[in-house]
Amino acid sequence: MFRRITILTALLFVVILAAGCFANNRVSLWPSNDEALTTILVKKPAHHTDNRVLLLDIEGPISEWGESRLFHQTEPTTTIVRAKLEKAMQDPRIKAVVLRINSPGGTVTGTDIVYTQLKKYKNTAKVPFVASFMGLAASGGYYVACAADRIYAHPTTLTGSIGVLIHSFGFAGLFQKIGMESRVIKAGKMKDMGNPFAQMSDEERAIWQGIVDDAYERFISVVAEGRPNLTVDKIRELADGRIYTATQAKKLGLVDQIGDLEDAIGEAMRLANIRDAGVILYSTSERPEQNIYSRTDAAAPQITLGFSGLSMDELLDAGRPRFYYMWMGF
Repeated sequence: MFRRITILTALLFVVILAAGCFANNRVSLWPSNDEALTTILVKKPAHHTDNRVLLLDIEGPISEWGESRLFHQTEPTTTIVRAKLEKAMQDPRIKAVVLRINSPGGTVTGTDIVYTQLKKYKNTAKVPFVASFMGLAASGGYYVACAADRIYAHPTTLTGSIGVLIHSFGFAGLFQKIGMESRVIKAGKMKDMGNPFAQMSDEERAIWQGIVDDAYERFISVVAEGRPNLTVDKIRELADGRIYTATQAKKLGLVDQIGDLEDAIGEAMRLANIRDAGVILYSTSERPEQNIYSRTDAAAPQITLGFSGLSMDELLDAGRPRFYYMWMGF
């Protein structure tokens, strides 16, 4: 009897682990859409002061949808950022914000929502923003950084990738080989545009290209607003989708300085005209490490673009066109 209970307990442990319940060092047997954010002091001020600098993470792929697993739910990036900004709005001690960005970008809409939320908070709270790039701040990661007053890049940062893409899979040739066909009854010539089981026509491609071009123009306008030192023509020259090293980005005017996170925090205090401040972050974790490189325990959802061993529902989902401000090399 005892052996049976032990085996069942071990199996339950494996199932919970596989379901992702131990992600971010937390066990959550039931999904929670409203986990309380705790204010964590990750760097004490040198002297007594109520001034605070908020360390706000933009981490991983940016998206407006989350992930649900058996025992664990990941909130969308948009939800996480909004919750933290709402909490920050209630704290008058916050004199500056440092955006710690480590992201390849993400969906077009999710990225733009995050950017807009940052701009609204910045304009309402009247506090300076400094972006601090970690290992990767590409495409949508760079897009959201354009809400900042200054951009610092770590010496090993990869950034840039200014551009937009639409990603989908086509299975028409595969279906022909296995003797299957797609049967669509429609009203409206382009109603099934993007059907992964049909060949894309030149007319459809032109329509998709027009949509991508509009999203690209939005990206260009955001960079032009955030980087007034660059002309629109210069931005277009740089915005061919390629990535840049920190040194290259500094030389081209895409970032202001090369420095680490502490340098960015120091610049944020300088812009806020304060000499000292405690650095805080908002976290759902109960006991994070007490330093500025602590994680917030609120990772963004993962966006998967590959397909391997998919079910039919997953195959259909993979074939749906989606628009991304994202570097594909992460």
